Amino acid sequence: MPQTIWSGAISFGLVTVPIHVQSATEDHSVRFHQYHLADMGRVRVRKVCEVENREVQQSEIGKGYEWSKDQVIPISDAELDNLPLPTAKAVEIGAFVPLESVDPIRIGEGYYLAPDGQVAAKPYKLLREALGRSSRVAVAKWAWHGRERLGILRVRDDVLVLHLMRWPDEIRDSAEVAPPAVQVSDDEIDGALALMETMARDDLSGDEFRDTYTEALEQIIEAKREHREPPAVPEPEAEPGQVLDLMAALNASVEKAKAARGEGEADVHEMPAPKKKTAAKKQPAKKTAAKKQSARKSRSA
Repeated sequence: MPQTIWSGAISFGLVTVPIHVQSATEDHSVRFHQYHLADMGRVRVRKVCEVENREVQQSEIGKGYEWSKDQVIPISDAELDNLPLPTAKAVEIGAFVPLESVDPIRIGEGYYLAPDGQVAAKPYKLLREALGRSSRVAVAKWAWHGRERLGILRVRDDVLVLHLMRWPDEIRDSAEVAPPAVQVSDDEIDGALALMETMARDDLSGDEFRDTYTEALEQIIEAKREHREPPAVPEPEAEPGQVLDLMAALNASVEKAKAARGEGEADVHEMPAPKKKTAAKKQPAKKTAAKKQSARKSRSA
């Protein structure tokens, strides 16, 4: 069973659902430690008090807020647990909204909410069934790890899932990275849509969505443990060059995607190849009609 990381209750109007919060995901990354290469001795980070210049034990360490360079305000875990907030012990539902109204950039880690005992089974199922039939998600607040969090509750299979959300003032303005203004033709858009169609699928269950980087690391570690040569590294594909003809690149991409899926030739509108520019002769040019081208605030949910 996953470890309980928070216990409390879901507050749904006057309905209370005691729950345990458990992580819904696992991290299978290959992790490394630091070693002294001369003798492979473990290199560790030690916690040293800057005033006494000595290593301190975990039991001597607590939290503090630096008010100024000369003043630190100590904060205990008990004080954090007893914050005068209704969300300190409860996941307080404040609204129900369509999932599509929530910008995915605000959605973070997911956690399973398990009912706390038989007494919670009925109100837990009531909220789960109501959420499922409403086609909405619940927006809630809760206090965890020293701060108040915003989250959404949704149904996955027969379980309630709580996703952390970022507050509105935590999302940076996308205008800072907006691309320069350019023109894209309808034919180029149609080509991109054709490429998307060849790459479309109903789910993410294919082998191409496995973690090949971690698998390669594990193979190297196993080979070195057995004192044999690691598996040969496949030759990488040639680096793509600068795209000069966007439509030609789209057509080639569609053909490649279809070939990978064992399908026939792509039916994509071919754009005529651009004509090469030649040096103009020195003579009076004919007048032609030129075509014009259209060139941190308050934290509320």
